[in-house]
Amino acid sequence: MITSTASLPSAFPVFVQGLLLSLGLIVAIGAQNAFVLRQGLRREHVGVVVLFCAGADAALITAGVMGMARALGESPGLARGLALAGAVFLAYYGWQALRRARHAARLRASADGPGFTRGAALAQAAGFTLLNPHVYLDTVLLVGSIGAGQPEALRGWFVAGASCASLCWFALLGFGARWLAPWFARPRAWQLLDSLIGLTMFVLSALLLRHVIAG
Repeated sequence: MITSTASLPSAFPVFVQGLLLSLGLIVAIGAQNAFVLRQGLRREHVGVVVLFCAGADAALITAGVMGMARALGESPGLARGLALAGAVFLAYYGWQALRRARHAARLRASADGPGFTRGAALAQAAGFTLLNPHVYLDTVLLVGSIGAGQPEALRGWFVAGASCASLCWFALLGFGARWLAPWFARPRAWQLLDSLIGLTMFVLSALLLRHVIAG
């Protein structure tokens, strides 16, 4: 999906925007992250679980961008409306992240309990990934509409950035579990992380709003 018509200097900011947006949405305390961390602690089917979670995100993001691009191409007014809605949602998400930063929380994952076969581990990963309604709101609708709003030659770079964020995060969780687990168990670490996410979401919201006004 990455085209050769876009120069690297113009593509890099779009890649980074997709990267930061995806990271901001995926880095949170939740069942999917806890499951990947658990598999990493057990060193059990880590590679296939990481690849499944990252691959599912990449597929949903690509489908969202391509589908939204077709829909927005037929209705320019809808593009502005979705971009404005996206800016509002990102600001709201940023506010929620900053509010979470005021309260202590931790990501708990234990290596205790029975192990899984490869098929069972993939089934668990699929359930945590695809049965969560928020994943469709985040990847297909929000990321898809923002990616579709990029120039056609740069949409592939946006998808690549968003997909790269997902792959890097799940790989870090799974393969770095034994090193990261004590860090994730500290409420202060999540407070700092949520603060950073909140500020990032506000910056992305402002950039999107500027694009709406300029358009």
